[in-house]
Amino acid sequence: MRTPPGLSLTYGLVEQLGQAIVTGEYAAIGFPTEGELSKQFGASRTVTREAVKMLTAKGLLSARPRHGTVVEPEAEWNMLDPDVLRWLLERKFSLRLLAEFTEMRLGIEPAAAALAARNADEAGLEEIRKGLRRMKAAADGEDDPLSADIAFHIAILDATKNPFYRELHELVNTALRISIRFTNRIKGRTASIPSHEDVAEAIIARDAERASAAMREIIVDVLELIRAASPGTESEAARREA
Repeated sequence: MRTPPGLSLTYGLVEQLGQAIVTGEYAAIGFPTEGELSKQFGASRTVTREAVKMLTAKGLLSARPRHGTVVEPEAEWNMLDPDVLRWLLERKFSLRLLAEFTEMRLGIEPAAAALAARNADEAGLEEIRKGLRRMKAAADGEDDPLSADIAFHIAILDATKNPFYRELHELVNTALRISIRFTNRIKGRTASIPSHEDVAEAIIARDAERASAAMREIIVDVLELIRAASPGTESEAARREA
């Protein structure tokens, strides 16, 4: 299904404005009025109004009496919104945020691997096997390494049979695309197939404890890479986990 033209224009404006807000473009000059936005971007008032509403829902903007629409402090932004997370991770000096997101993965994915070991049905296990096969094919140049790696991690979230983990699809997909590109560039290679095999084999064997430990090892390795690339960005939590 094609995106309606008006909606496509709105999303395009949300993307431009979101990036500008996150990079601090409006920090000194203040956020433009609806009329100024319409003139600057050549968009209708309807499009600009809807874009501002969407950015407000993401926590980036708010309407205040006698002040108009203003940019909210970063502490108010919805970090679990995939667009906000992507804009933050893509902006300059994002290693600190990448480390913090990876710390959050430590609280999510090892537990998801353990839950998948307990709850996965045969269809869920097959999706995990499929993700692993794709990773192996990617290592031989027959698939995309990034998409294959993400598919493996998403399959584990699905295999938990927990609707809350399934809701993390888009968030994990968004952040992993940036995280994996970054860590693979540092390592000069794609993800470790044996490490991912360990996770898959433990889940298939219904060994929740081993599945959790194997997944944790993968994520701690990512934290180590981020810290090595930028020693000043790691948090106390990251140091404790390594």
